[in-house]
Amino acid sequence: MFRFANPEFLFLLLLIPPLVYYHLRRRKRLSGKIQYSTLRHMKRLPQTWRLRFRKNAYIFRMLVLVLIIIGLARPQSGTRKQEITTEGIDIMLALDVSTSMLAEDFKPKNRIVAAKEVASEFIQGRNNDRIGLVIFAGEAFTQCPLTLDYGVLTELLDKIQVAPEQWDGTAIGNGLATSVLRLKNSRAKSKVIILLTDGRNNAGEIDPLTAAQVAETFDIRIYTIGAGTRGSAMYPVDDPIFGRRYISMQVEIDEELLKNIANQTGGQYFRATDTEKLRQIYQEINEMEKTRIQVKEFTRYRELYINYAGAGLLLLIIEILLLNTWLRKLP
Repeated sequence: MFRFANPEFLFLLLLIPPLVYYHLRRRKRLSGKIQYSTLRHMKRLPQTWRLRFRKNAYIFRMLVLVLIIIGLARPQSGTRKQEITTEGIDIMLALDVSTSMLAEDFKPKNRIVAAKEVASEFIQGRNNDRIGLVIFAGEAFTQCPLTLDYGVLTELLDKIQVAPEQWDGTAIGNGLATSVLRLKNSRAKSKVIILLTDGRNNAGEIDPLTAAQVAETFDIRIYTIGAGTRGSAMYPVDDPIFGRRYISMQVEIDEELLKNIANQTGGQYFRATDTEKLRQIYQEINEMEKTRIQVKEFTRYRELYINYAGAGLLLLIIEILLLNTWLRKLP
């Protein structure tokens, strides 16, 4: 970006054409007097570059004036910069990995695959937010602490499998408590837990509502998602004799509990009955939990007047030297 700090001085450039005109008129009226016996032979001499240059030496003076005037106008070169301040959100994803997440009512995928896929899309859609991941079945574990490295987070998310039989169950309270533990010391302006489950709390030592009350004391907002169709869903069972077969299981989601958890902390409860509905829920949460971004624009200017003043001074010195040396000789 280029500008003049004192552009009013540029009006002085309007004086240059009258000065040129005045000089040309004055030169015609002046009659040079040189003491030579005759100029007959000098007229035959060719018009050298020295003679031509001497006639137009006034151009140096005009250029000097132009450069000085531009210098007075203070030309400046500017660089526009942006200062971006973000207030990121800390988000913990709490994902149910009990064996019931293998139910295949999220066609053409089962619940766990659909949940991982949509959660990955949610992560990639965030900017400047720290996100972590907790998984829970009969117990709860931190799969990934809060991080800005979304690549590592999505890789760990992709590796999740349902819990082995000995760890099966749905410890919603433990999943919430582990998530709260990861967020309680956070200095972020907003702290959020997104909990997804497909069942009822039937394991763990911590009551879900107690965990929600603790989350409230740390200003943590909880969004809960109940994943599963209404009615029954087909669930795969591996039989050692007959191989894999499917049985119909009743979908039992404790919606009342999930609503109370969300209401306790100022969050919201959602019900996802298929993959597309789950995707819409994450998009809705994404819109509700926006990162605040402040952008300040400023321009830093560099003074250029010294360049023009220096060039003008240099031309003036050259003119004086030429007029008193090379241009004094005839022809």
